[in-house]
Amino acid sequence: MDSDRLREQVRTAYSAAAVRPDARHSFPVGRAFAESLGYPPEWLDQTPSEAVEAFAGVSYVPGLVEPPADGVVLDLGCGAGLDSLLIARRFPESVRVTGVDFSRPMLARARRAGSQSGITNVLFCQAAAERLPLADSAVDAAIVNGIFNLNPARSAIFRELARCMRPDGRLYGAELILREPLPPDVKADEDNWFA
Repeated sequence: MDSDRLREQVRTAYSAAAVRPDARHSFPVGRAFAESLGYPPEWLDQTPSEAVEAFAGVSYVPGLVEPPADGVVLDLGCGAGLDSLLIARRFPESVRVTGVDFSRPMLARARRAGSQSGITNVLFCQAAAERLPLADSAVDAAIVNGIFNLNPARSAIFRELARCMRPDGRLYGAELILREPLPPDVKADEDNWFA
């Protein structure tokens, strides 16, 4: 599969999850899934359902983040905004959070959730992970919750993260990893890019 086709299939799949989170998808979505990964129910209760319903990460990354005072946190592949909003709520006075995603429907959901939450230290913007709208050395901490397997431009993403991170910045990432190669019939199924 060529990289442009893969990118469009990923965008289509995640946009569909934003529009209809309750429908069947090739990957888990929503609150029950977030709780299964360790997201505290009380944190989810405090977050607008717009963000929780369409959550599609792979791990409970926001609980690990410890940004410096007055720091900037990047949530790369922010989706519906759950991780961005949780971090912004944990550090309301001292941290600015920028959520970036390439799916318009996911960003629309994140922006609605941000507005509903009343949280003012978070901003959501659309961009490709390999072309971030951030200045050099502008980020103190970045989280990446499950996008590396879904974007064939991984080298470019790491270059962009290195460019926008401060020299002492921290990257918190999570990804699904195979323990052994997939059988050829499973590998050929395009739905398995998301599972």
